[in-house]
Amino acid sequence: MLPPVQKRVKQEVADARRLLENDLIVKAEHVEHHQLPQNGLSSDAVMAQLDELDSIKAVEWKEGKISGAVYHGGDDLINLQTHMVLGLFNAPSTGCGTTSSGGTESLLLACLAAREKAYAEKGITKPEIVAPKSIHAAVFKAAKYFNMTLRLADLDPKTFTVDIAHVKRLVTCNTAIILGSAPNFPYGTIDNIPELSKIAVKHNIPLHVDCCLGSFVIAFYEKAMGKKLPFGFDFRVPGVTSISCDTHKYGFAPKGSSIIMYRSPEYRKYQYYITSEWVGGLYGSPTLAGSRPGALTVGAWTTMIYLGQEGYVKNIRSILETSQILRHAIENEIPELDLIGDPLLSVVAFKSDAIDVHVLGDLLTKRHGWHLSSLQQPAALHLAVTKLTGQAILQLVEDLKKCVEECVVAVADNRQAIKSDTAQLYGVAGSLSTRGVVDQLVGVFLDTLYENDKTTQ
Repeated sequence: MLPPVQKRVKQEVADARRLLENDLIVKAEHVEHHQLPQNGLSSDAVMAQLDELDSIKAVEWKEGKISGAVYHGGDDLINLQTHMVLGLFNAPSTGCGTTSSGGTESLLLACLAAREKAYAEKGITKPEIVAPKSIHAAVFKAAKYFNMTLRLADLDPKTFTVDIAHVKRLVTCNTAIILGSAPNFPYGTIDNIPELSKIAVKHNIPLHVDCCLGSFVIAFYEKAMGKKLPFGFDFRVPGVTSISCDTHKYGFAPKGSSIIMYRSPEYRKYQYYITSEWVGGLYGSPTLAGSRPGALTVGAWTTMIYLGQEGYVKNIRSILETSQILRHAIENEIPELDLIGDPLLSVVAFKSDAIDVHVLGDLLTKRHGWHLSSLQQPAALHLAVTKLTGQAILQLVEDLKKCVEECVVAVADNRQAIKSDTAQLYGVAGSLSTRGVVDQLVGVFLDTLYENDKTTQ
């Protein structure tokens, strides 16, 4: 495009932006909160601000003056919510983002934006993702959906964080994005984001940090515990270009609320889908969904301003103290169990060379009603501590001791402590010759979720 034409197009886009901002996007006058308030608002104050937002005369949808296929409102709350979370992760003034339906969509969007950016700016047609083996399964899904090659980096066998040397070897001219976790879902360990940043900056590759599980726990760690984490994880690390955070996890918002954040709009624009050729009109969608339920946005925003920073600090401190009780018990009171890595946040994982932990997990469920998550490669269990766990953590420790002892006795007697479906399933999954069978079994499980009647034999 010739320079005079470029200048004209740029001016027309700027004029259109002013029109949209001034005439079509109506803002609430008395609702600000671009930063999470220090102290939470009362219920009455929250309701007053919601009334203010509801009174905006943007489109007379209540009078039936809007087409039924158009969904109104929610933009103010989405923007305020996004800006508050950007502040928690120390985004620069250019920081931006969008809401999504959850961590999976946020990770899908990060990978999609990276793929589009790699093609537009580098001409990469066979994009690759470099990520730790512990990265969330949503990244596996993104690779399949978006036809990207997923190159998995090994974990350090002691820390269970990503092996930086292996990441360096995996990076190629086709690498579209590097990912790290803070923390990862399986083990609750935090990847060395500053070292990943050095690799990303050196090769001019976007770096995404998955804080979906870390959420507000990692954002408020320093204030809650009075000390810093071993290394940085947010936008203060120069190579970090995007971060995902689930507000529906440790932000305590209703399920279906997550934020995908970018260092600048130059990264965010690549997640948009835009077409000007549809006969139904000009179409633009910022995320995978065409529209989003306003109720979830309201739920997330009201939760955040109701709790405020002090409310979050109090709750996060309680969660962190509870997780450390479990960690201490595993390290010092139950010798048959081995702590995995250095879990500093809300997730504590453990394995064992003495007993089958999947049998242990089923035993905890059947004897005492506990439901811990099963992991594989290596076989392990983890607990993601919540606010409610605090009242029961000492009971969990005692129940763990009892069930471990039962498993130890069973091993000594050369018998199984309990019939364990989980142990059998993961035993099959661990065999290369039967892995396809497990995929089919998982598919059957998903089928049963959508069937009313049991299969007749």
